Amino acid sequence: MYKIAAIGDKNSIYGFASLGIMIYPVDDSVEAVKTVRSLADNGYAVIFITENLASQIQHEIKKYNDEPLPAIIPIPGIYGNTGIGMEQVSAFVERAVGSDIVN
Repeated sequence: MYKIAAIGDKNSIYGFASLGIMIYPVDDSVEAVKTVRSLADNGYAVIFITENLASQIQHEIKKYNDEPLPAIIPIPGIYGNTGIGMEQVSAFVERAVGSDIVN
Protein backbone atom coordinates (compact mmCIF):
# COMPACT_ATOMS: atom_id res chain seq x y z
CA MET A 1 0.00 0.00 0.00
CA TYR A 2 1.28 3.42 -0.92
CA LYS A 3 1.78 6.16 1.65
CA ILE A 4 1.11 9.92 1.55
CA ALA A 5 3.09 12.64 3.31
CA ALA A 6 3.03 16.41 3.74
CA ILE A 7 6.15 18.54 4.17
CA GLY A 8 6.29 22.18 5.22
CA ASP A 9 5.99 24.51 8.15
CA LYS A 10 4.01 22.96 10.98
CA ASN A 11 1.11 25.43 10.83
CA SER A 12 0.53 24.77 7.13
CA ILE A 13 0.57 20.97 7.24
CA TYR A 14 -0.81 20.16 10.69
CA GLY A 15 -4.35 19.59 9.37
CA PHE A 16 -3.20 16.78 7.09
CA ALA A 17 -2.59 14.59 10.14
CA SER A 18 -6.33 14.45 10.78
CA LEU A 19 -6.71 12.79 7.37
CA GLY A 20 -4.18 10.09 8.22
CA ILE A 21 -1.42 11.71 6.18
CA MET A 22 2.04 11.63 7.75
CA ILE A 23 3.34 15.12 8.40
CA TYR A 24 6.96 16.22 8.39
CA PRO A 25 7.44 19.73 9.75
CA VAL A 26 10.45 21.23 7.96
CA ASP A 27 11.75 24.78 8.15
CA ASP A 28 14.76 24.90 5.83
CA SER A 29 15.74 23.69 2.38
CA VAL A 30 18.54 21.35 3.51
CA GLU A 31 16.18 19.46 5.79
CA ALA A 32 13.51 19.48 3.06
CA VAL A 33 15.83 17.81 0.54
CA LYS A 34 16.75 15.12 3.05
CA THR A 35 13.08 14.53 3.88
CA VAL A 36 11.99 14.29 0.24
CA ARG A 37 14.76 11.80 -0.52
CA SER A 38 13.92 9.71 2.53
CA LEU A 39 10.21 9.64 1.70
CA ALA A 40 10.87 8.79 -1.96
CA ASP A 41 13.13 5.91 -0.91
CA ASN A 42 10.57 4.56 1.57
CA GLY A 43 7.53 3.96 -0.61
CA TYR A 44 5.67 7.27 -0.47
CA ALA A 45 3.55 7.72 -3.57
CA VAL A 46 2.36 11.29 -2.94
CA ILE A 47 4.29 14.04 -1.21
CA PHE A 48 2.54 17.34 -0.61
CA ILE A 49 4.97 20.20 -0.04
CA THR A 50 4.24 23.84 0.71
CA GLU A 51 4.87 26.12 -2.25
CA ASN A 52 7.29 28.26 -0.25
CA LEU A 53 9.46 25.25 0.55
CA ALA A 54 9.07 23.79 -2.96
CA SER A 55 10.42 27.01 -4.48
CA GLN A 56 13.59 26.56 -2.43
CA ILE A 57 14.26 22.97 -3.60
CA GLN A 58 13.11 22.98 -7.23
CA HIS A 59 16.36 21.26 -8.28
CA GLU A 60 15.49 18.28 -6.07
CA ILE A 61 11.83 18.12 -7.09
CA LYS A 62 12.76 18.11 -10.79
CA LYS A 63 14.66 14.84 -10.26
CA TYR A 64 11.32 13.10 -9.63
CA ASN A 65 9.31 14.70 -12.47
CA ASP A 66 9.97 11.85 -14.90
CA GLU A 67 9.55 9.10 -12.31
CA PRO A 68 6.18 7.41 -11.77
CA LEU A 69 6.51 7.80 -7.99
CA PRO A 70 6.49 9.85 -5.92
CA ALA A 71 4.19 12.58 -7.17
CA ILE A 72 5.39 15.76 -5.48
CA ILE A 73 2.53 18.24 -5.28
CA PRO A 74 3.10 21.87 -4.21
CA ILE A 75 0.30 23.24 -2.02
CA PRO A 76 -0.33 26.75 -0.70
CA GLY A 77 0.81 27.33 2.87
CA ILE A 78 -0.61 29.65 5.47
CA TYR A 79 1.53 32.45 4.06
CA GLY A 80 -0.34 32.47 0.76
CA ASN A 81 -0.26 31.10 -2.74
CA THR A 82 2.84 31.70 -4.85
CA GLY A 83 1.41 30.08 -8.01
CA ILE A 84 4.04 27.34 -8.22
CA GLY A 85 1.42 24.61 -7.85
CA MET A 86 -0.67 25.86 -10.77
CA GLU A 87 2.43 26.33 -12.92
CA GLN A 88 3.39 22.71 -12.31
CA VAL A 89 -0.11 21.40 -13.05
CA SER A 90 -0.20 23.48 -16.24
CA ALA A 91 3.19 22.10 -17.35
CA PHE A 92 2.11 18.51 -16.68
CA VAL A 93 -1.15 18.98 -18.60
CA GLU A 94 0.69 20.58 -21.51
CA ARG A 95 3.14 17.69 -21.57
CA ALA A 96 0.33 15.12 -21.50
CA VAL A 97 -2.06 16.80 -23.94
CA GLY A 98 0.34 18.69 -26.17
CA SER A 99 -1.05 22.16 -25.49
CA ASP A 100 -1.82 24.39 -22.54
CA ILE A 101 -5.52 23.88 -21.86
CA VAL A 102 -5.40 25.03 -18.23
CA ASN A 103 -4.79 28.74 -18.90
